[in-house]
Amino acid sequence: MVSPEGEYPLIRQYRDWIQNGPSEKDPDRADFFTDGIVVLDTNVLLSLYEYTPTAREQVLKALQSVRQRLWLPHQVGLEFVQNRFRIITGRKKALDDAQRSLQNKLRDAKTSIKDARAFTQGLLIKYAQDTETSRNLDVEISNKAIEELLSGWSATLEAQVKRLREYDISISPGGQGDPVLSQVAALFGDKVAVPPDAAETRRRVEEASSYRFPNLIPPGFKDAGKGTSLASSGDFLLWEETIGYMANSPERSHLLFVSNDTKEDWYQPKGEGRSASRPWPSLASELRQRTGAELRIETPGDFYRGVNRFLDAEIAEATYAEIDRAAVSTVEMVVTEQSATCTQPPPDLIAAAFDAAGLDESLVDNIDDGSSRLIFIWWLIGVTAQLERRPRLDDEPDVSLAPATRSAVKPDPDWVPGLRLHLGEWPYRSSSWIAPWFAESVNRSSRRERKILQGLAAQQLAFELADQG
Repeated sequence: MVSPEGEYPLIRQYRDWIQNGPSEKDPDRADFFTDGIVVLDTNVLLSLYEYTPTAREQVLKALQSVRQRLWLPHQVGLEFVQNRFRIITGRKKALDDAQRSLQNKLRDAKTSIKDARAFTQGLLIKYAQDTETSRNLDVEISNKAIEELLSGWSATLEAQVKRLREYDISISPGGQGDPVLSQVAALFGDKVAVPPDAAETRRRVEEASSYRFPNLIPPGFKDAGKGTSLASSGDFLLWEETIGYMANSPERSHLLFVSNDTKEDWYQPKGEGRSASRPWPSLASELRQRTGAELRIETPGDFYRGVNRFLDAEIAEATYAEIDRAAVSTVEMVVTEQSATCTQPPPDLIAAAFDAAGLDESLVDNIDDGSSRLIFIWWLIGVTAQLERRPRLDDEPDVSLAPATRSAVKPDPDWVPGLRLHLGEWPYRSSSWIAPWFAESVNRSSRRERKILQGLAAQQLAFELADQG
C-alpha cells in the first residue's frame, strides 16, 4: 500500500539509510539554520581557544545570529569548564617549548652542515687522495662561516617564535583573565541545562556500558573502556540529554548538531557505493522516533559557512581556514595533576612507558593511594616521551606533571624537602621540593627502581631549568 504522500512505507521508514547523507544542496537545510535548535559540541566551544583574536571575534559574532536558538546541554557545559584549562595549558606549553625546539633544530642544522663537510672530506681523501682540497673545505666552510651563515636566519626565526607570545592566554584556574569563558557564558545566557537527576545519569551510564556500546550503537561506542564508565559515556549522556530537551516541546522540529567529532561512533565509514562517510542514519531515525524532530549533523566549517549563507553573517576566508585547521588541530589536551586523578591511562601507553623506563608495572602496587598511583603512572608516561626514551603513540595526550622543583618557596603545603630522597641518588637534595606522590613512590621502591625514577626526575628538572635559563 502506498502512503498518501505517494511514498512506500518501506522507503519512508528507512529513508535515513537509503539517502547518501547530508549535503549543502539539501532543499531543507535552511530550515535547520532559521528554525532549528542549535547544539554546539564541547569541541566546538574549546576550539575558540585555538583561534586568533580576530577570528574568534568573527566566529562569536556569527554565533550571535543563532543565539536565540542555541541551547547548552549540561554535559557540554561540564566538559567545557573541565577541559578549558587543559586546552590553555597545552597551548601555553606548546608556545613555551617552541623556543627550545627551534634551538634544537638550528643546532641540528649546524651539525648536519659540519657532518656533510666531514663526509665530503672523507670521500676526497679515500678516493682522490686530495688532502689539499679537503683542508681547503675547512677554510671555505669553517665553523665560523657556518655560524655567520645561519645567524641571520636564526634571528629571524627566533623573533617570529617570540612574537607568538602575543597569542598566549594566561589565566588562573578560577577563570580570571579568560576572555573566552565570559564570552561563551554571555552567548548562551540562561539557555543552559541544569544537571540531570543522579539516578537518571546512572541509568543512562548503565544503558551505555551494558547495551549500547557492546552492540556498537552510536553515539560514543568508540569511547568504551576509556577511563570510568561515567567518563566513557559522555557522548551518550549528551545524546540522551538532547533527546529529552527536544521531546519536551513539540515545536522543536529541527535539531542542528555541530561537532568536530567524525569518529566511527558518530559517522558511518564510506562504502556500499558511498565515497564519503556520513552521520550514522540510526541517529536521525532515533531522534525522529523519540521526538518527531529531524536531525542534521555538520562540522564547524560547514556550519559557519551555512550561517554565512542563510543568516548573512560575515566571516572572512582566513577565518574559515582557522576553523578548518582547528577541527584537526594537533594541540592536545594536557594531563595535569588534577585531571590525572580521574583519568585511567590506556594499557598500551602504560606498558610502553614502563618498558621504556626499564621498570616493571608491579612497581605501582607499592603506592597505597589510588590518586597518587594514577599521577605517578601519568608522570612516567609523560617523562619517557619528553626525554625521548620512546616514540609517542597515536593520540597520546601531553602530560604536565612535575615530580620536583627548585625554588626558595615551597610550591604547595604538601610538598616535602629534597632531603627526603636518598643521599647519593638525588643531586638536588638541599635545594629542591618533592611532590608527595613522587616521594611516596621513590621511598617504597627498590634501590634499582629508585635510581631509575630519580634519574628520570633529575633529567626532567635539568631540562626545564635549562629552558628557564
